[in-house]
Amino acid sequence: MESLKTIKDLQDEVHSYISSFEEGYFPPMELLARLTEELGELSREVQHVYGMKKKKKTEAVRSLEEETGDLLFVLICFANAEGIDLQKALASVMSKFNKRDADRWTKKGDGKND
Repeated sequence: MESLKTIKDLQDEVHSYISSFEEGYFPPMELLARLTEELGELSREVQHVYGMKKKKKTEAVRSLEEETGDLLFVLICFANAEGIDLQKALASVMSKFNKRDADRWTKKGDGKND
């Protein structure tokens, strides 16, 4: 059975891959453009699967998993290039959400929707 990788493991794996090329990481604006491109591709697949605008017969069908993976890869590249620890960044955001939005949404099992 394959063990699950931590976010740090994923960042290290991407860094090892990118570091094997002379060019290294793209500059920040290029990475941002790539993130936007990958998000657009994911959006197109979501629209194809769930939306009203279906793909043309000539357009290739790609999976939501594949497109999400592409987006994650570029996000990790951006984080690595900028020295961002994604584990720490996510922990900080979760702390913010847990405080700010503690009473914003209806909790499951609170009896309101039973």
